[in-house]
Amino acid sequence: MSLIDHALLEGYLVRTRWFGGKGRPFHVTAVRQLGELTDAGRDPAVRVLLVTVDYTDDEGGRDLYQVPLSAYDEFDDRHSHAYVGAVESDGRERHLYDAVHDRDAMALWLRGFIAAEPSGQADVGGLRFRRVSASPALDPDLRSSPLTGEQSNSSLRFDDTAIMKLFRKVSPGVNPDIEIHDVLTTAGSEHIAELYGWIEIDLDGEVLQLAMLQELLSTATDGFELATGSVRTALADPELTVPESGGDFGGEAARLGEALAEVHATLRARFPSERRGPDATAQLARTMSERLERAVPVVPEIERYARRLRALYDSVAQLDGMDVQRVHGDLHLGQTLRTSHGWRIVDFEGEPGRPFAERALPDSPWRDVAGMLRSFSYAPGVVEMAVAGRPVEDEGQELRGERAKEWSAIAREHFLHAYITALDPGSANAEGELSTPLRTLLDAYEADKAVYEAIYEKRNRPSWVEIPLVALERIAAR
Repeated sequence: MSLIDHALLEGYLVRTRWFGGKGRPFHVTAVRQLGELTDAGRDPAVRVLLVTVDYTDDEGGRDLYQVPLSAYDEFDDRHSHAYVGAVESDGRERHLYDAVHDRDAMALWLRGFIAAEPSGQADVGGLRFRRVSASPALDPDLRSSPLTGEQSNSSLRFDDTAIMKLFRKVSPGVNPDIEIHDVLTTAGSEHIAELYGWIEIDLDGEVLQLAMLQELLSTATDGFELATGSVRTALADPELTVPESGGDFGGEAARLGEALAEVHATLRARFPSERRGPDATAQLARTMSERLERAVPVVPEIERYARRLRALYDSVAQLDGMDVQRVHGDLHLGQTLRTSHGWRIVDFEGEPGRPFAERALPDSPWRDVAGMLRSFSYAPGVVEMAVAGRPVEDEGQELRGERAKEWSAIAREHFLHAYITALDPGSANAEGELSTPLRTLLDAYEADKAVYEAIYEKRNRPSWVEIPLVALERIAAR
């Protein structure tokens, strides 16, 4: 197959969910083949391409995308929704499709993992398939089905056995999602989806990781969906308190706090950790203050809380240091799954916009805690937004607001108490509350997260900006 016309790829990229450059002027400037998977010369042939995208606006920049394409001699109606276009190859026309949506193409990837089972590694079609030693054998007859809802990556399931995440926007280096899952799987953690394997290549002297294969938690429920369902139950009859309504999420929040504490403890034991001095907290305070100053022009409503937030960040700068270790880095309820055996934490990639080297740096575990606390505020906020169209004269509106705050307060309290009790009982005082320095640090992380959310909502969902503003008002009032 000849190399694909750049314009053809540009037209396809803007139609996908996972392409992050939509709305920006860009050009495909290079296409490089990473590997090719075939089955004795029969269709489909699957070429894994590395596509370089350069942006031509003032911001500029460059991204690398993984684009696996399956090719057929004849147009195939089964995959028409994933059609990329046609190219001339060796004097004949070949029709190209996004291979993730092609069950026959994905069977070739499955065979690569199976080939790696005896030794833990197999080179197939120029790609290196790696298997975790303790992972189960795979049935070659498993059928793939792409999952909906994924945005930055593409995921598909192999029946009820495994799920493969194919990284779309890729970078050279070890992907934290693979690295951390590998360590936690080897450690026997019960609070993740077990890692089965991954795919990588060596590219210009560096590793480039393309996909990861994990245990499929077929009966799991998304943590945020579970939480918002609980909120709706709590608000159904606002005359009842949250515990009376049956919508109390406190028990689930506590179990999630214990799960996070155990994951953090394992990460602290398996990766480098250290105590950093006052220079670290001073730098953290500067970073938070700079974000605040950038946010005020974008979200003028923040100005009323800015003085107290600056004072909070000044208090962080006066701390004598903080403990750092490997953390999740982008934790919220949407990164959790509730199974019949307990909570699982997923997607350890960290903040998508940061380079891998930055995401792998040790950070405070209280960043993860703050992210989850914000999620316990977002869940009721989202449910309230869903009913915001009700008439103003609705007498239950104010009472529903009080019940939403009650739901959030209960979930937050149970989560935090369970976390600090499981992780380090010494971090709390006799009443089970956080020590003053840790409370200062946690409040600052939560405020910084809310400032970030306010900017995002103002730019993307202006009607939702009230959700983070409520958090800033609460934190500023401490």
